[in-house]
Amino acid sequence: MADQLHYQSGFRNHFATEALPGALPEGQNSPQQCAYGLYAEQLTGSAFTAPRHRNLRSWLYRIRPSAAHSAYQPLDNDRVHTAPPARPAADPNQMRWDPAPLPDTPTDFIDSLLTIAVNGDAGTQTGTAVHVYAFNADMVERFFYNADGELLIVPQLGALRLRTELGELEVDSGEIAVIPRGIKFQVRRGAGTKVARGYVCENYGSPLELPGLGPIGANGLANPRDFLAPVAAYEHQPGHFRVVAKFSGRFWETRLDHSPLDVVAWHGNYTPYKYNLAHFNTINTVSFDHPDPSIFTVLTSVSDTPGMANLDFVIFPPRWMVAEHTFRPPWFHRNLMSEFMGLIHGEYDAKAAGFLPGGASLHNCMSPHGPDAASFDKAASATLEPQYQGNTLAFMFESRYVFHPTEAALQADFRQQDYVHVWSTLRANFNPDQR
Repeated sequence: MADQLHYQSGFRNHFATEALPGALPEGQNSPQQCAYGLYAEQLTGSAFTAPRHRNLRSWLYRIRPSAAHSAYQPLDNDRVHTAPPARPAADPNQMRWDPAPLPDTPTDFIDSLLTIAVNGDAGTQTGTAVHVYAFNADMVERFFYNADGELLIVPQLGALRLRTELGELEVDSGEIAVIPRGIKFQVRRGAGTKVARGYVCENYGSPLELPGLGPIGANGLANPRDFLAPVAAYEHQPGHFRVVAKFSGRFWETRLDHSPLDVVAWHGNYTPYKYNLAHFNTINTVSFDHPDPSIFTVLTSVSDTPGMANLDFVIFPPRWMVAEHTFRPPWFHRNLMSEFMGLIHGEYDAKAAGFLPGGASLHNCMSPHGPDAASFDKAASATLEPQYQGNTLAFMFESRYVFHPTEAALQADFRQQDYVHVWSTLRANFNPDQR
């Protein structure tokens, strides 16, 4: 495969790309005989009869069809969990974790995955799972695909090189990548990265899409042209390879005598993609009050109830704060939607020292939360002059379903067992004799 990475621009565009001239057929999708002796294979990410604007599929022209592999065998993995949760029950306590520890022995992406929480039911294609990763070894003869859901990958430390069937993506901290359900891929460390850490949201529901803009109009938030898909590249390499599949909550493994990254050409709109969060066109108030976080939505997985997302991916990027007569950080709140939050770099304006880059917090449905005592006191007495919040990049996985933390996450050494106490020093300032 070429060392130089090339990309195609546009969200859910119909792309056509070939690594060898003439590998893509002209005039028909699946010719009787493909050029170069390739096999035609269709990959569909939606029901065949889905409305045309929601139909997701790509035609792949590959050296061997995907069916050429050994029988799948179960593969033990007790670190990754799938909804519905068997145990424990969800509870209303606010939770927070320090960054996942970095490995001190060789560990690849798959073996590093640790599930923090799940919700919904993968079998009925509802809900999500949230995982973290921290690895220091490349996947070389090992590949992975997920039949349960698409993967939204959020690097926090270090860059990733995602080698997929449809081409390669280099994804740095501050960028995201989405690997659709069923696409085989391999995770390696990007240029200059010795150890990588980040977050993964496994989306069981409808594929992520751009949110509607409504009264905002035609421009703003994430622009379709800033989403990048790979161009075709292939690997014609014999050897002893393994493909790990996540299927119905379990891990399975099959063996191949060739690399599965052997797609010479493809066309369609079912493809991995990346996005640089710095390209997000932030909308914010220029008068007063604190807007809802929905104005920071990058991608959404819609549910059968309009306005109640299966998953919203929301970011809190660098931005100007200019509101007058306003408590600028998020107010104290209780939400119908459940929130899992992470910090990529910098500081989050509603949290003091305890919320670290690589860390996470979980505030479930109707569990109260908001600024800790130190952040409240600072914001309540701040001079309201224009302020640029440049040293920050946080995100949120927001879902209509309650998150169930896993036993491993509840008992993890890096969980902050005393998180609830950050609000304990909030004092009563009420004085009925003084307005």
